[in-house]
Amino acid sequence: MSDVKKVVLAYSGGLDTSVIVRWLQDHYGCEVVTFTADIGQGEEVAPARAKAEALGVKEIYIDDLREEFVRDFVFPMFRANTVYEGEYLLGTSIARPLIAKRLIEIANETGADAISHGATGKGNDQVRFELGAYALKPGIKVIAPWREWDLTSRETLMAYCEERNIPVDYSKSKKKSPYSMDANLLHISYEGGILEDPWSEAEEDMWRWSVSPEAAPDTPTYIELDFEGGDIVAIDGERLSPATVLERLNVVGGANGIGRLDLVENRYVGMKSRGCYETPGGTIILKAHRAIESLTLDREVAHLKDDLMPRYAEMIYNGYWWSPERRMLQAAIDQTQAVVNGKVRLKLYKGNVILAGRQSADSLFDASIATFEDDAGAYNQKDAEGFIKLNALRMRIAANKGRNPA
Repeated sequence: MSDVKKVVLAYSGGLDTSVIVRWLQDHYGCEVVTFTADIGQGEEVAPARAKAEALGVKEIYIDDLREEFVRDFVFPMFRANTVYEGEYLLGTSIARPLIAKRLIEIANETGADAISHGATGKGNDQVRFELGAYALKPGIKVIAPWREWDLTSRETLMAYCEERNIPVDYSKSKKKSPYSMDANLLHISYEGGILEDPWSEAEEDMWRWSVSPEAAPDTPTYIELDFEGGDIVAIDGERLSPATVLERLNVVGGANGIGRLDLVENRYVGMKSRGCYETPGGTIILKAHRAIESLTLDREVAHLKDDLMPRYAEMIYNGYWWSPERRMLQAAIDQTQAVVNGKVRLKLYKGNVILAGRQSADSLFDASIATFEDDAGAYNQKDAEGFIKLNALRMRIAANKGRNPA
């Protein structure tokens, strides 16, 4: 007899997680609680309830987490200008700690002694889910069916469904999608199919959120974004909730061919993986946030943030959102954002996000000092001589000792 009496499953209602429900019931003889998160994936989540009920599930959670996702996860990440390996805006990575958090909350509410997920043994998501779960509830048992069962293909999953009368849409399931996709309010990702050959160009009909830059409008679109405390609070003067901000930016960005990425990335588990991503809203946020910071942050603060950002990005990518080191960095980053207020004007044109203006009451830009015209004594250019000589002192000493760099 299994010591697992009740397990909370991250449940999408698709083929894989429907199989997992029945497999958990058969293999562990346990009660299954399903949890379906709406984080803006663009698919109807309500049918998951009927599918779970058909599998005999009694406790079903379907939660709208869109606002929490953007407010507490996406926006804090963009305060750090976070980019993994120079390009990836971490759309999949940043959703996993929220799902892990809610899995543990539901386990506590229902008295479950285990959680389960549908991530495979090859990917990063298993690490992200489980690191988060253990950080939040150290004694929780995690069941990862893909690391235990012998169901290794779509065909074996379908056969399992037929043998055990698992209700799935067979006509839909038998149409194998050429790509493995993951979507939320921040992005949509594509893997598999022809993308497994890094030399093959992604097909145009793969992309779902954006037009190609070539097909984007011939006239630019201008938008104005208001920042408060490092977060966007309004678009074109209209105050919006965090999730609505991202939704609007996805639409306008996608319409202008913005946010496409084709990347070979280094997975935490050791392999290289090629994926394509659409992140139109996130691409706009990153450009705008850096622009408003360029006005408002002290030079050394800005440079230190840039030095720390790759480490912060790795923490999120590798699944350490709930770690003490990420929380320490977040506190430092958030402290810098008190002055990151103002307005940014952007021109969106054929895949490009172009700065068209920025202003802030907290700006450190002083035109009277920076001007090429008469500065009325605001800056004494003679001061530069001593500044340069002092900074050259160590190199002059070394050169006098024969340590000529040339």
